[in-house]
Amino acid sequence: MDLSYVDSLVLGVVEGLTEFLPVSSTGHLTIAEKLLGLTVDDPAVTAYTAVIQLGAIAATFLYFAKDIARLVTAWAGGLLHEERRSHPDYPLAWAVIAGSIPVGIVGFLAKDLITGGLRSLWVVAVALIAWSAVMWASERRHDVLRGRGLQRGEGRVTIKDGLIIGLIQCLSLIPGISRSGATISAGLFRGIDRVTATRLSFFMAIPALTAAGLYELKDLHPDVVGWGQMALGIVVAFVVAYASIAWLIKFVGNHSITTFVWYRVTLGVVLLVVLGAGWMSAT
Repeated sequence: MDLSYVDSLVLGVVEGLTEFLPVSSTGHLTIAEKLLGLTVDDPAVTAYTAVIQLGAIAATFLYFAKDIARLVTAWAGGLLHEERRSHPDYPLAWAVIAGSIPVGIVGFLAKDLITGGLRSLWVVAVALIAWSAVMWASERRHDVLRGRGLQRGEGRVTIKDGLIIGLIQCLSLIPGISRSGATISAGLFRGIDRVTATRLSFFMAIPALTAAGLYELKDLHPDVVGWGQMALGIVVAFVVAYASIAWLIKFVGNHSITTFVWYRVTLGVVLLVVLGAGWMSAT
């Protein structure tokens, strides 16, 4: 694989724009790779797209720096002082930790399947459409609970919430489902309000994507992917992801995530038509 600077720029934009939106960054990166003429199941391509996630994660660290410091302080304080465990940030911190563990385990054990057999545009198309139904149902659940005054905010998130959301997050390893789409939907089903569910999704992204990006560094070689191309992809992903985070946080305050459902379904159907007609190969 010979990754050009143009390829790096395009993939960086796609990664930054879609990593945190509930539209599946892996699915969009797979489509972009195919359109750029890259081999989507090439280990070097897979490693590159995982590594540029570090740019998106850096954007998350910067945007939520105060929240992260707050949660770390609450968690450490709760470990050292029993009386501090009653602070709502203590279980919230544990929820993030508990929710980050399952995807790490499953991602490591199923790595060959995730980077191999599942890297197919057929999988992406079906997952885009199928998970859209889950997102739609989660919003219906959100509306019912809000109408009854039963929604919970950030101060009432539990470790159990984190673990369940983390288990659902494992499904996002299937290209096309979307990590944010999975975690936000799970949060809504758990009775957590949309803004809190979205923020929790961001918090859970940090350990999961950081670990994935660092792990994939071993599969990158300077003779295949140059340091310049890698740096460009990371920087572009950082800038675009920061803007994407800021936009999404404001958007979910007043809009349903079903807005993304129509886009996902449309893209999925178009992919099925293109693949079925033989206009594009699935891998």
